[in-house]
Amino acid sequence: MSSAAASDAAPEPNIPERTGPAGTADPADLPTPAGADAAAGATGPSGTPGPGRPAATPAPGGMFSSLRNRNYRLFAGGALVSNTGTWMSRIAQDWLVLSLTGSSFAVGITTALQFLPMLLLGLYGGVIADRYPKRRILLATQVAMGLLGLALAALTLSGAVQVWHVYAIAFGLGVVTVVDNPTRQAFVVEMVGPADVRNAVSLNSANFQSARLIGPAVAGALITAVGSGWAFLFNGLSFLAPLAGLLLMRRSELYEVPTAPRGKGQLREGLRYVAGRPELIWPIVLVGFIGTFAYNFPIWLTAFADHVFHGDAGMYGLFNSVLAVGSVVGALLAARRGSTRLRLLVGAALGFGLLEAVAALAPTYWIFLVLMLPIGIFGLTFNTTANASVQLATDPAMRGRVMSLFMMVFVGGTPLGGPLVGWVTDVFGARTGFLAGGLVAAAAAVCVGLVLARLGGLRLKIDLHRGKDHKLIELVPREPEPVESVAA
Repeated sequence: MSSAAASDAAPEPNIPERTGPAGTADPADLPTPAGADAAAGATGPSGTPGPGRPAATPAPGGMFSSLRNRNYRLFAGGALVSNTGTWMSRIAQDWLVLSLTGSSFAVGITTALQFLPMLLLGLYGGVIADRYPKRRILLATQVAMGLLGLALAALTLSGAVQVWHVYAIAFGLGVVTVVDNPTRQAFVVEMVGPADVRNAVSLNSANFQSARLIGPAVAGALITAVGSGWAFLFNGLSFLAPLAGLLLMRRSELYEVPTAPRGKGQLREGLRYVAGRPELIWPIVLVGFIGTFAYNFPIWLTAFADHVFHGDAGMYGLFNSVLAVGSVVGALLAARRGSTRLRLLVGAALGFGLLEAVAALAPTYWIFLVLMLPIGIFGLTFNTTANASVQLATDPAMRGRVMSLFMMVFVGGTPLGGPLVGWVTDVFGARTGFLAGGLVAAAAAVCVGLVLARLGGLRLKIDLHRGKDHKLIELVPREPEPVESVAA
């Protein structure tokens, strides 16, 4: 999204800072402001309201405040239907590949092919999102994804499907997602205005994870009863819902943002913008590590269901459903939160990684199943905190490009991590693969947390004294170094 020519210098985001004794910013405690956009209002750089739209004022808050916007209600309703179809298709796709090949590595290849275009072309998707009307782009991407879903349904129902068909369609979906993801992320502020961005991001996640409650369970039952093809068919038809929602939106109620003109160096400008801001670059680095190594649930959960607990597609669907319950809880808690701090981001990432490591060692099916709940809570808290932090700390003129970089490292790392994690799972077992992913996530959280603390002039304090006023571990400002006096 852009309100200025790409060659213009983007203004510094309006991020309030807390300073330590040395006057340095505290990135580890940096609030993503209610904020970077809201302070400007809808008539500032975040976008000009359409004729039917008043200028934005700070929202009174509430868990579902974004749903006051008719356009967002249409968007969310359509998304719930298509997200349900997407989850049905994901479960069916993973189980189909496992059935055709018997290999977790092949499941990893499928996942990698779906996200490889994001790794290779992700930044171009952000340029497209900034350059063309986002509603029009989304209409085109929904049509394309619906047709790909119907093609896979036809191949499967006819009995002609082979694993290379699944690979090809997964890659095609990845190409469409390159444009769809950053456009969808940046379109949120045009629907709800800057005051409700944080809430809308959280509700989008709750929407996606709510569909995860329904989709895997229905897909598991369908696969067991009649095969994968009907799940693919439902997915292809489900894109009619978001198409209807987009067509019924009132353009006069959108917070319009002028599109960016063509210009040279727009990709480099976006990269320079992110590189110069620690409140953007370090969350994106952490997102990259966790997206690459710790979000490989299709690989791990199929392996646990098939090889560890000797279940079927229904068990795999149940694992995903319980994970989704935790994710919905995490998203709704995020929707209630009034501010977003980077220390919450680091803490959620650390908890997510450690819980994955514990689940990898779970001795029984029921313990493993129960652990999916807090893993979902911590994973979704991390995801929504990262997304909202980056969006609100970014100047609107750069948001499409920054969000494309965010999505590129989050899902674009899967082509690297997916096959590697699949190979480790095949060779050393599901438990070792899951344990390795969790430990990498925890280590990345610790490293990024220490970097942010150092940039913010903080140090780690461990207090072994007991009492309600004593915290065992906390970040405190560093003591200023003494300055030696110079004799006259």
